[in-house]
Amino acid sequence: MRTISLGVFTASLFSAFIYFEEFDLTNKFLNSVFGLGAIGMFLYVPRRSVLVAGFLIGLFWFYWIGYSFEYQGVGYMTPIVTFGFGVVYLLFFAPLYFTDRAYVRALLIFGLSFFQPFDWNWLQIELLFVDSYVGVFKYQLVAVLLALSLPSLIKNKFKYAPLLLLLLSLDYGYAEQKDAPLKIKLVQTDIKQEVKWTRGQLNPTVEMIFKEIQYATEAGYDLIVFPESVFPLFMNKNPSLLSALLGNSKKIGIVAGSLMSENERHYNVTYFFSDGEYAVAKKLVLVPFGEYVPLPKFAQKFINDTFFSGASDFLTADEPTDFLIKGVKFRNAICYEATCQEIYEGDVAFVIATSNNAWFAPSIEPTLQKLLMKYYARKNGVTIYHSANYKGGGVIK
Repeated sequence: MRTISLGVFTASLFSAFIYFEEFDLTNKFLNSVFGLGAIGMFLYVPRRSVLVAGFLIGLFWFYWIGYSFEYQGVGYMTPIVTFGFGVVYLLFFAPLYFTDRAYVRALLIFGLSFFQPFDWNWLQIELLFVDSYVGVFKYQLVAVLLALSLPSLIKNKFKYAPLLLLLLSLDYGYAEQKDAPLKIKLVQTDIKQEVKWTRGQLNPTVEMIFKEIQYATEAGYDLIVFPESVFPLFMNKNPSLLSALLGNSKKIGIVAGSLMSENERHYNVTYFFSDGEYAVAKKLVLVPFGEYVPLPKFAQKFINDTFFSGASDFLTADEPTDFLIKGVKFRNAICYEATCQEIYEGDVAFVIATSNNAWFAPSIEPTLQKLLMKYYARKNGVTIYHSANYKGGGVIK
């Protein structure tokens, strides 16, 4: 029983910052204490407690992933996927099970901070400290691990002297994050996933979009940003819709998510309309198991056809796309991309991110996504302008 309770406590400390944010209870001091406590528990708890904690972290962080299977016609997979993520993160933390030496576990935790099971990168160990007095860079994680593990090796009166290393882990500030010199309207919609792609929802959605464009134009905005796939159709197959957007773009820049069909291939894309012309940004990083299957080719087709109705077959761009809007450069990011380091490579000061979080409503997914965006924005000195369907939109620094 003690083994289980210690595992539950460790997982709770490790996950608390997400739920604090979800319920508007975020506190830098509490996040600091809980984050340090979570790392300390992983260094010293009994071996079996590590496995309990890993399994529960998989549930606490990712219980919502299976929700999307309901819209693929395989809703029975939801509890299986949820349980599966518990197992994945039990295995993720399992290397700690094979030693009870704190300094060895510290090395293993640092190694795990570079590992992404199945290309899924939403568990970042440093993320625990994104809203705390501790920083999120690797050297700060090293300082935390050394400060908490080295006392186990010292047997004299200086046993706790390594705790002074925590001073090196403190957040001494990040690169400057500027506001874009434009007036930007971020549109947050709340279109339920079960109706989003239905024929009956199309006209109300299009009408809403053009009303928002008219309002933003009259209010003097330079740019209006709509969520991912706000147009639930293949935009390049709808010339009348393209023409209407091009006409409106002579007065205001428009960024909107949609789909594109090209040479019998499908792309999840962002359209940018400005001055009567448009550009298209294809997605660079796909969602594992949502838009591609990160398994050997022999398994990809079977899983795609069986569990995703053939839908997990989107293709990608070869490099990130930048939009030049009234002389200001913005990097494009579609949903999952905004939580991937690839988008922040190179000369990037501003990112326009679009998401459809209705796949996972109701859940903590938008909150975790927002925390991850904040993590990457601070690490890279970038300001993110995020438009989302369901929840999670806003300016993120």
